[in-house]
Order: sequence, then structure tokens, then C-alpha cells
Amino acid sequence: MLDKPKISQTKYWLNFVWEILKIVIISLAIIIPIRYFLIQPFFVNGASMEPNFFDGEYLIIDEITYRLEKPERGDVIIFRYPLDPSQFFIKRIIGLPGETIKINDGKIFVYNKDVVPQEIELDESGYLNNIYTPGNIETTLKDNEYFVLGDNRRASSDSRKWGTVPKRYIIGEAWLRAWPVSRAGVVKD
Repeated sequence: MLDKPKISQTKYWLNFVWEILKIVIISLAIIIPIRYFLIQPFFVNGASMEPNFFDGEYLIIDEITYRLEKPERGDVIIFRYPLDPSQFFIKRIIGLPGETIKINDGKIFVYNKDVVPQEIELDESGYLNNIYTPGNIETTLKDNEYFVLGDNRRASSDSRKWGTVPKRYIIGEAWLRAWPVSRAGVVKD
């Protein structure tokens, strides 16, 4: 019977540390690109998106779609707050580049002289029921600007207050609701 060669204690620990280090490096090489270029977590903070998103919900954000496609009306987006880009907001896109948005008498009207020659009332029944939008505003969006509103129009700080969101500030679209488990699933616009 042959005896196994004895490995010194130091060599054993060096091999152990090296194996752990390789696992950490490989994990980071996989996780970092996914986290910074494809998806990212986001916590909803506040009541501005109720009844569709509640305070404390944990969302996964799709960061890749808007690199390939343009944001659309009704999309729920996460973006950097234009007045303080260190903060992140969640809102719904209401107005697209080149459109004129008019809020009057609790209703939203959209006009784009190149697409629709007269203003039309925005139908939000697909994601909100019996919504009243306070305010009296009319604004025309420039190229690469979006008009956003919270779903809880009476409790939302949004484009009515601080203006439009430049495309470069949009991080991504709400994709998955991960928490609470009872509401987990794909986010529908």
C-alpha cells in the first residue's frame, strides 16, 4: 500500500484561497455585465404609481429593449430624475417626442401634426380605471423628450411639475415584479 504524499498546510490553504478566488472572479465576470447592461433591480418608493405599483415592491428592470426599440406610450419606465440625476423615478410614458400634450378638465389630449391632424383624448382604460388627471397644462415635446405621469395622478410628482424626461435619462422598462410573492410576475403595461 502506498502512502499519499502529504501537502504542507500552507500549500493547502493557498490552493483553497486560489479556488475561492477563481469562483469569485468567474461569478463577477458573469454578474457585472448582466447587472449593468441587461437587467437591474429597483424598489418602488412612494405611492405615485398606485394602484399598479405599491410602495416597497421589488422590480426587475429591462435595460436592453430601449437600446433596440423606442419607448412607447403606456410603458412603465425607470429613469434618472431630470432635476437631480442621482435619484431614480418610476412613471408611465404619456407623451412621445414631437407630440403636444394638453391636460384640461381632468383629461389628457395628444396631438402630433405629422401623425394625427387633430387632438385626440388619450384612452388609458387599459391600465387605469376612471382616472382624473389634475392640472391645466399644454406642452410640445422636442425630439428625444418624453412626458411622464404617475398612475396615482393626485399624489405624483411628474412632468406636470418638473417637465419632460430626456431619452438619455431613461434606464429601462419595468419587466418583472419579484416582490411581494403574491403579486410576482411579468409587468403588463
